[in-house]
Amino acid sequence: MAAPTFAVVGRPNKGKSSIVATLARDDSVFIDARAGSTRDAREFPMRVDHETLYVLVDTPGIQRARAVLDWLQANSVDASSRPAAVRQFVEAHRTDPRFHDECELLQPIVNGAGIIYVVDGSVPFSADYEAEMEILRWTGRPSLALINPIDSDDFAAEWTAGLGQYFRTVREFDAQRAELTKQLELLELFGHLDPDWRDSLTRAVAVLREERAVQHRAASLLIADLIVEAITFETSQKVPRGLPHEPVQALLFKRYQHHLAERERQCRRRVEEEFSWTNLNRTEEGLALEESELFNVEDWYLWGLDRRSLLTVAGSVGAVVGGGTGLVIDGATGGLLGGLGTLVSGALGAAGSGIAALRYANDIGEIRVRGIPTGGKELHYGPARNLNFPFVVLGRALLHHQLLCSRTHADRSALDLRGQLLADLDDSLRRQFGRLFADLRRGRKMTESREQLAALIEQQCLQRDS
Repeated sequence: MAAPTFAVVGRPNKGKSSIVATLARDDSVFIDARAGSTRDAREFPMRVDHETLYVLVDTPGIQRARAVLDWLQANSVDASSRPAAVRQFVEAHRTDPRFHDECELLQPIVNGAGIIYVVDGSVPFSADYEAEMEILRWTGRPSLALINPIDSDDFAAEWTAGLGQYFRTVREFDAQRAELTKQLELLELFGHLDPDWRDSLTRAVAVLREERAVQHRAASLLIADLIVEAITFETSQKVPRGLPHEPVQALLFKRYQHHLAERERQCRRRVEEEFSWTNLNRTEEGLALEESELFNVEDWYLWGLDRRSLLTVAGSVGAVVGGGTGLVIDGATGGLLGGLGTLVSGALGAAGSGIAALRYANDIGEIRVRGIPTGGKELHYGPARNLNFPFVVLGRALLHHQLLCSRTHADRSALDLRGQLLADLDDSLRRQFGRLFADLRRGRKMTESREQLAALIEQQCLQRDS
């Protein structure tokens, strides 16, 4: 069964390439605000697991519609000969530079592609569009028209009335913001336009829905692995006898910070790849900020849990921050995390763990000093002991995931990861996450806890993409 092919046609700078990028889920489609940036037809297959579900053809803009229609009318005797006249026009003018764009866009249609005609709903309808619509009608191919509101939909009603004279199906479709449901509805609609496409597109819709579920599952496992590492990672450095410990403590924290920040970046890239993002626009400033944002405790209540929620979780996992654990607070790390680095010994009983979790909300891990047989000491930093830290990592990862799910491949703006996401978690979910984080800190049933964590994250991913 051959995969259906759709030629996306229309005037220059009306969003054709954006629609191709969105429906093909391909961020390699070239999109330029300048008119006429597409000069040659190019195919973009929608593939899942090496199976081509359908093909989008990005085409140049129509430039000389009136001249083409005049030629067609002069070389056709009746309605039955019109598709043949279109084919003859392409064959006769294939090497004519005056009609390069028209031949490029008509060739795939002559070869059997369906037609997606794109107009801009933010500009008025006018009669001079009728020549190009008439040409498309002459091809005899199944077609629909899409009103793409590039700047607004102020003239969508006008376009709907005008397009309805030439196309049986007219829809508004915002290539920059069309969520998955809208994309699948469009594919289902095409399946009703031609019986030969129905089975292929029904299967395509089913495959794409299943792929989305697989993407959520894969992303959830990646996020769960990141959180497990954020909770359990530690680093160490041997210090010969007689050398001061303070500079090594600062070094260890920087190494710890760099490792987890890099792991977050790696996780983001792999999640992006799962959702077919290979050229996601990022600025150097954004990359530079990621590390400082992850470890900026002033924003922790934005990314993680607020004080009331943190107290709720602390109460449900009470002994986790207790039991005589030394905590790191202000000291010799040059201002990182408000100056983590000084080892403060103290015993925090389970009864006071909720208050302690708030008191030490700016702490991440701990410095531990061990003797070594050759003399000197071995300093360890980590693993994380801060109750809110895994919620911070989770909140950032869920926001990143949600932004990817709501973003089309036509959107080339920089991904903005500023925002708050965990505020909508109810207390029951917070406690569930808190207990899993506590088990991971204790090293209990690591494989089982990771799977449960991934399943809980997957529920959140599905909920936020519904």
